[in-house]
Amino acid sequence: MKKLDWNKIHADFKLNGVSIGEDSISEVAYSFIKEGEDFEKEIGDFLQCWIDNKETIEVRTSGSTGIPKLIVLKKEHMVNSALATGDYFNLKPKNTALMCMSASYIAGKMMLVRAMVLGLQITIIAPSSTPLKNVVKQFDFCAMVPLQLQNSINKLHTLKKVIIGGAPMSASLKEKVQGIKTEVFETYGMTETITHIALKKINNNTEKTFSILPSIKITKDNRDCLVIDAPKITNATIYTNDVVEIISETEFNWLGRVDNVINSGGVKLHPEQIETKLSTIVKNRFFVAGVPDETLGQKLLLVLETDKQNPSILEEIKELKTITKYQIPKGVYTAQNFVYTPNGKINRKATLRALNL
Repeated sequence: MKKLDWNKIHADFKLNGVSIGEDSISEVAYSFIKEGEDFEKEIGDFLQCWIDNKETIEVRTSGSTGIPKLIVLKKEHMVNSALATGDYFNLKPKNTALMCMSASYIAGKMMLVRAMVLGLQITIIAPSSTPLKNVVKQFDFCAMVPLQLQNSINKLHTLKKVIIGGAPMSASLKEKVQGIKTEVFETYGMTETITHIALKKINNNTEKTFSILPSIKITKDNRDCLVIDAPKITNATIYTNDVVEIISETEFNWLGRVDNVINSGGVKLHPEQIETKLSTIVKNRFFVAGVPDETLGQKLLLVLETDKQNPSILEEIKELKTITKYQIPKGVYTAQNFVYTPNGKINRKATLRALNL
């Protein structure tokens, strides 16, 4: 069977220290599937799909903003995305990469694609909330979710560059990485855009806005939501549910999800903006949400993941200089455990249902 362009594997590609080429990758995939742990089986499944003769691959969305679904991506577009990331971060053949995310989702899949396309030497470890716990060598590049970064601050020196996605970073987490030599980048993207289409450096010369990658055009629709035209990574124009402020042709500020917007007494509140402010004083995992209210239409609530009460929390919030009177929650609820999506994001709607809110 004739090999297709995306099946070409860079001569410098290594997986867990072993050089792997087009003649051996099928055997490696089979070994992962038959003998590996669950996370390795997912990798084997992806590698087998990657080297087949199909031009597309099915990828599951995370389900953080709706029901998880399968979407179809072109392998050609995934290669283009990998090349764009390589150019942006100046990744060179034989650079090292650490993969600590599940290959079930696009972020993990793209770590493998970048390694195969760019000739990276990638080390794979089991996905966990403490990915650097047993890491001793230094890596040039890694991708994490905020929770993994939160639990890796003391060992972040083992990474030169790390990209953070999957959920917004809190203000307190951004503060923790200031002064660290590791370059930390917050990303904007989704499964449909094959991970990130924009990045923002958050430490060591912090950037205030997201900067888009080359060959991408951005506009807004009548909801003030971001519209993405990226012909090299998707055939269709993408209409997002992300409310943004466009600064220039190449820069934007992310304000929040339009489907999370709370209309309280005629005032539109973006939970994500409020959560960023509250994260400086709220130590538990938390989120804010709007629930039905006869007077206001919706009222703002703070939901904490804890089994302890903190009766003074609202008074502490009122003392915040960054908070407006409309952004102060009208009440506080606690849950011993939040409901999470399979890849570790808080499922807000399911958590609220569990609290009968």
